Amino acid sequence: MKRLILIRHASTSAVRGAAFPVDEPLDRQGVEATMALTGSAGRGVALCGPALRARETAALLGLEAAVDHALDECDFGTWRGRSLADLHAEDPDAVGLWLGHPDAAPHGGETLSEVHQRVDRWLTEQSHGDGRTIAITSGGVIKSAVALALGAPIDATWQIDVTPLCYTELHAHDGRWSVACVNAPLLPVSDKVAARNAEMNAAAGELADGPGPA
Repeated sequence: MKRLILIRHASTSAVRGAAFPVDEPLDRQGVEATMALTGSAGRGVALCGPALRARETAALLGLEAAVDHALDECDFGTWRGRSLADLHAEDPDAVGLWLGHPDAAPHGGETLSEVHQRVDRWLTEQSHGDGRTIAITSGGVIKSAVALALGAPIDATWQIDVTPLCYTELHAHDGRWSVACVNAPLLPVSDKVAARNAEMNAAAGELADGPGPA
C-alpha cells in the first residue's frame, strides 16, 4: 500500500490577507507554528512544491524535501498578490467567469482544469509501489488530490477545506486511491508520544485486569 501525506504550507501574508499567493516567505506566525511541529510529519520520502513557502515549511518540519514542480500552486497570473474581494469589486465579470468555468483563466495564468490535470498525472505516478511519501504543497493542489481520489467533479474542490499545517492522507491500493483523512492538524512530537503512551498504558491496564466476574 502507498501512503501519501499531503501537508499545506504554513501561513504567509497572502494567506492571512485572503489574497492570491505570490512567492512570499512564511510570516512570523507561520515560522513559529512550524517550528513547534518539527519532526511531526514522520518519516518517508519527502517532496515539496517549488514555492518558497513550501520549501521553508518542509525545512522547518525537519524534512529534506526534493522539489517537485507538479506540487506547485496554480499560476494566478496578474491576480497574484491581490485579494478576491478587491478583484471582485474591480472586475466582477472576470471573477465570476473564473469561479464558474474551470477552463477559464482571465488572469492570464493557469486554468483550474490545467492544475487538476497536473495533479491527476502526479497522483497516477505516486499510486504505484508502496511506502510513505510526505508532500508539502498548496491548498489548491491538495483540494484537487482529494477530489480526484474520490472521483468527484472538479467543482468539488470549492467544498474542501485545507488549513495551513494540516494534513490530508490518501492510500493507494493497486493504483486506486482512497481518502483516509482530510485537513487533520499536525501534532507536536511530544503530544504524539503522550497519546501513544496513554494508549499503551490503557491497553496494559485492560490486560492486567483480566476478564470481569461471571
